Amino acid sequence: VQLVESGGGLVQPGGSLRLSCVASGDFFHIHTMGWYRQAPGKERELVARVANGGNTDYVASVKGRFTISRDDAKNTVYLQMNSLKPEDTAVYYCHTNAELRLRIGIPYDYWGQGTQVTVSS
Repeated sequence: VQLVESGGGLVQPGGSLRLSCVASGDFFHIHTMGWYRQAPGKERELVARVANGGNTDYVASVKGRFTISRDDAKNTVYLQMNSLKPEDTAVYYCHTNAELRLRIGIPYDYWGQGTQVTVSS
């Protein structure tokens, strides 16, 4: 299983970025896909996640600014980040909870390696 993130970078406050994550593997079923972030000296936190049925959750600090979506045909999850603030600076990690064909009924958590997002003038 491999999760490959892209789209991070340096952006000025108020700017936008779009993160993408492609999950590859012999999946039987992907449950949730989402994004976490970890800033220096802080614990990793959930940013947003989307369930297989489309229900979404967001951390309060990004509601109204970030939008998560998924394309199940491509095993891809996106995070559109608008009105970025310096406090959004962190390494963003893609996450999925999924079952492999070899282990149907036993979901596992999988993580990407992370992509740096820096919001600074």
